[in-house]
Amino acid sequence: MTETRLAPWLSASRWPTAPIRLVTRLGSGHTPSRSKPEYWENCSIPWITLADVWQLRDGQTTVITETKEMVSPLGLANSAAVKHPAGTVILSRTASVGFSAIMGRDMATSQDFATWTCGPKLDPRYLLHSLRGMAPDLKRVATGSTHKTIYMPDIEQLRVPLPPLEEQRRIADFLDAETSRIDSLVGTLQRERELLAERRTAGVVAAVSGSSHTGRARRDSTLPWLQSVPRTWQEVRVGLLAQMGSGHTPSRSHPEWWVDCYIPWITTGEVKQVRDDRLEDLHTTREKISDLGLANSAAELHPKGTVFLCRTASAGYSGVMGLDMATSQDFVTWTCGPRLLPHFLLWCLRAMRPDLLGRLAMGSTHKTIYVPDLQMLRIPLPPLEEQAQIVHTIRRQNGRVDTLTDKVQRQQELLRERRQALITAAVIGQFDVSTASGRNVTEGSGV
Repeated sequence: MTETRLAPWLSASRWPTAPIRLVTRLGSGHTPSRSKPEYWENCSIPWITLADVWQLRDGQTTVITETKEMVSPLGLANSAAVKHPAGTVILSRTASVGFSAIMGRDMATSQDFATWTCGPKLDPRYLLHSLRGMAPDLKRVATGSTHKTIYMPDIEQLRVPLPPLEEQRRIADFLDAETSRIDSLVGTLQRERELLAERRTAGVVAAVSGSSHTGRARRDSTLPWLQSVPRTWQEVRVGLLAQMGSGHTPSRSHPEWWVDCYIPWITTGEVKQVRDDRLEDLHTTREKISDLGLANSAAELHPKGTVFLCRTASAGYSGVMGLDMATSQDFVTWTCGPRLLPHFLLWCLRAMRPDLLGRLAMGSTHKTIYVPDLQMLRIPLPPLEEQAQIVHTIRRQNGRVDTLTDKVQRQQELLRERRQALITAAVIGQFDVSTASGRNVTEGSGV
């Protein structure tokens, strides 16, 4: 892997570049055998694994001192794992590629990390910023279909500019200060996004509970997720207003059932789409099933406009079928009768999602909402014309909030882009950090 292929911007460095391995001690890690229980007793050595990458994802953690797991001296002695000294720089090279930090104390790592213990010509903080400048490039050249990986022969070819040591320290000091300032702005914007999300949710709850209509007589609600509803509204079990159904997966042991598949089939693969509450109608699915598979299983073809709710894995997420579709057993469905609009039911389900998860979802690892509990769900029921008005109101309100959210998100993206540009420009010496403030990085971002 050549310097130009990995990070073309390195060729613009004011200073010569050198392979990192020539000015550091390059290393990696290992996992002691799990089949030897004695290797996992009296564990006292911090051991960095992929379970610790969450600390590094935002690029704001410089030093890592705590780990989810530890290894024992015996496990270390009987494996290829190594205890690296404090100050060693780490880089995740598998699955979550490109995240980096500095060890705050003596630590070991799993084989998912490359490590560099700096020699006298390279400052660890300067190396850390250089690696963070390369992070997008590392992700781009990582190989693998399921889990991306940067292999050690490529790690050995990574290069770093080598200004004088004092200049490295000035650059690191400058970047520490300026990236911290940018991160603070990004954090402020993130809080704005969270407030907008809360405002969006509160608006939906207010609309489906009728509280946006002032001056109307109200009564206490018997629904656990609502305080009150208009006195003229009913509170009705969904099963009395819509036909409830479920889904199924045709047997994979009958390959003939999986030939000529053309019927859209909703599985948990669609939950990523449905997690976005802006999506109301689902029109595409990752998988399809055949007429034969449908006929030989408990799966059903539901008509367009059927409301579906995921009850396993990512429980509580819902949508409306934009086409005739079937579902896997991970979903329940409601085909609405003449007294209930599908999109009003959809927004009721989304308004009650926290209650569904808090009160009905069972399980420690993967939450599941069981069908008998869903059969007892009740919702407020205004007249049809008012249901339509409520759906229209929600769409209008959400449209305004979503526009603001998009603007804040774009500001965050611009700040992150400018942060990355600042790092790459500083480590190759495109400006004098002793006189620069870095404030021009955020100009024009609207913040």
